[in-house]
Amino acid sequence: MTDTMQALVVLEPGVLEIQEQPVPEPGPNEVLARVRSTSICGTDAHLINGDYPGFWPPAFPFTPGHEWAGDIVALGPGVAELGWAVGDRVAGTSHNACGVCQKCVEGRYNLCENYGRPGLHAQYGHNHQGVDATYAVHNVKCIFRLPETVSYDLGAVIDPASIALHVARRGNIEPGDTVVVTGAGAIGMLAADGARICGAARVIVVGRGYRLDKAAALGSETVDSEAGDPVAAVRELTGGLGADVVLECAGVPQTLGWAMAMLRRGGRCAMVGIPTEDVLLACKPLVLDELELVGSRASAGEMRRVIPFVADGRMQAAELITHRFPLAEYEQALATFNDRASGAIKIIVNP
Repeated sequence: MTDTMQALVVLEPGVLEIQEQPVPEPGPNEVLARVRSTSICGTDAHLINGDYPGFWPPAFPFTPGHEWAGDIVALGPGVAELGWAVGDRVAGTSHNACGVCQKCVEGRYNLCENYGRPGLHAQYGHNHQGVDATYAVHNVKCIFRLPETVSYDLGAVIDPASIALHVARRGNIEPGDTVVVTGAGAIGMLAADGARICGAARVIVVGRGYRLDKAAALGSETVDSEAGDPVAAVRELTGGLGADVVLECAGVPQTLGWAMAMLRRGGRCAMVGIPTEDVLLACKPLVLDELELVGSRASAGEMRRVIPFVADGRMQAAELITHRFPLAEYEQALATFNDRASGAIKIIVNP
């Protein structure tokens, strides 16, 4: 270890810099990890662009990044007693919740009622400094053992895989259900696998371009949103009935409208995409068809549950990694991520 490290710093929206900074020290129940791989998330791109002013992040300058894997290089007080050791390989997630509010004790720490209160809650890479750096400190609540069979690069995709499994579970998928996924990005394709893990008999992904081709290659039926009315296409594929469950993973107003219109009577839409603008919904079918719309935020316990599925390939995360860049080339990595013509799905950054 050295005394300093490289860290990505967003000075202001759209202005990035690689800085030399002191290596942080772990406090009680924290570890210091050598970050080996991080993955660029759509939230990172929005945050860097300044799309969540005053919220994610609370202020600039800021270091983003929350999907990562690495190995422990130092332990804070109390960590050894919890079974962790220097050299342990880990994958991380972002929510360091308080652990004592009602939602936390019920296991829904992603909804921590002390969210954002200094000293009680931190979300790494969102309202607290992230992991796009050579080293990072994380609370032990936010790290999970990475099997030797899983590479660091693949380990960096475990957090989004857990989010995909969470939205599938929020959909209350029953064995034999027909599930539609709107959005063929990384979360959408991982959610398709999550739906199958939860028992879906059919999974139909709605999207466009090379990402839709990838969804087909990974085993989903597909509907091209640019080839006609995707709602009519889904209705035709389901004998006019619609989907039992829709997982909305695109996060734009139009796709949420499609998602609700694709549901079978009594169907349920679980929404994980976050639109940056308000959405107008038709409420008549919501009432008369007893439809359900539920939110799905991050994950709540799915990191542990999803790791075996990533390790054995049932959650096809490895197939989504398309590009790799060193931390020094983060701006190029981000530009590639934002360029639909690049063929990018999941981009790995190696600090």
